[in-house]
Amino acid sequence: MSKTNKNQSNVILHAFDWPYALVTERAEEIKAAGYKTVLVSPPMKSYRVGNEVLWWQLYQPQDYRVIDNKLGNTEDFKAMMAALSALDIWVYIDVVFNHMANESGQRLDLQYPSEADMLSYQSHQSYFEQQKLFGDLSQPLFNEKDFVEAFGIENWKDRWEVQNGRLTGGPQDPGLPTLRSSPYVVSQQQAYLQAMKDLGVRGFRIDAAKHLTLEHIKQVFTDDITAGMHVFGEIITDGGATEEEYELFLQPYLEQTRLAAYDFPLFKTVYDALESEKGSMTALIDPYCFGQALTNERSITFAITHDIPNNDVFSDMVMKEENEWLATVYILTRDGGVPLIYSDLDPSGIRSDSGSPRWTDGWKEPRLSALIAFCHTVHGEPFSLVEANDDLLVFKRGEKGLVLLNKSTRDKSITLELDAEYASIFGCQSISKTANKVEVKAGSAEVLLNQS
Repeated sequence: MSKTNKNQSNVILHAFDWPYALVTERAEEIKAAGYKTVLVSPPMKSYRVGNEVLWWQLYQPQDYRVIDNKLGNTEDFKAMMAALSALDIWVYIDVVFNHMANESGQRLDLQYPSEADMLSYQSHQSYFEQQKLFGDLSQPLFNEKDFVEAFGIENWKDRWEVQNGRLTGGPQDPGLPTLRSSPYVVSQQQAYLQAMKDLGVRGFRIDAAKHLTLEHIKQVFTDDITAGMHVFGEIITDGGATEEEYELFLQPYLEQTRLAAYDFPLFKTVYDALESEKGSMTALIDPYCFGQALTNERSITFAITHDIPNNDVFSDMVMKEENEWLATVYILTRDGGVPLIYSDLDPSGIRSDSGSPRWTDGWKEPRLSALIAFCHTVHGEPFSLVEANDDLLVFKRGEKGLVLLNKSTRDKSITLELDAEYASIFGCQSISKTANKVEVKAGSAEVLLNQS
């Protein structure tokens, strides 16, 4: 199956746009913070122009056969793999298979890598042979016959158009050349995935999976490729069951593959519960029951992904800081899904309430590390509801843990019936059979562990 062992807890650090050498440098810190997996940005040769290399250029591949981008090269990637493997931390990678780089500003043909890049391979042959993952670098990877006819996507609710058209920046932009799902293209994509597996990679995030046909996904991600791997697609939807994007894109993917996916239905449920004036915490009791979350085994849960702060079209989905923390507490303490914690090097420029970059250092905050440890401790324990209303959600994880989420603007005091002593993982209070009152500050959470 293309998922991690369901008996093993897992929390993913999304080290978005971190250079591979930086991941290597921080390997011990990552381990100490409790992460079991690191997801890194696409290890391929990707588009670069000008002195400033922007994050989105990493999602414009030029060649699968070598790693050569702003994050490092194949040697840097292998060094990172070795450092993380020594600490028993898995590596997942971003995979971009829908399209190749938009190089229309420099050339009109569709050869990848370009003639200029092929000349660079020849003039720096020993270097590129050292970076090679597979294949013959004396020949191009793709040419014009490997792409579908060029046209920009206009109707985002037309499945055929979304999966055959080009992602563009507007009418004047030729867009990203869309690959065919031909036997040759599939074979090259599988060769890349196999090379990554051979290096020890344990999971694949399928970028822009909404734009790949299901036939293409099934042809590439066969049982041989997915064996022992955690594979999940990025299919952005506007909600869960009954929403148009869900029914057009995510539902068919879930029905026709066994792969996991980003749980955008759950994200929208959490977002509405926390950010909407009419939102209620009761929506978080059992969202799967109402078609507003994926099954536990196929869900990648999150409070934010890289697209949300970095793309204008999604930026209104950035939660207030205290609500994002409540969402993070929820995904790490609920039962089900593999939580993904986002970190970046500030490509969006969005600041936290304290004025620092919003997602640069939060991945290693002590309170988050305590929460991740709690997640591992209660993994597999059943969820049982204690109390819920519009502002408050209280639940237990078996007999091991208690979680209280308070989204209101007022402090709450809750009296619980207990058979044991519990202590806050944040170190601020403990409760017992006799002293059984829990204080939860406004817009915050309390998480307690059984001390027996």
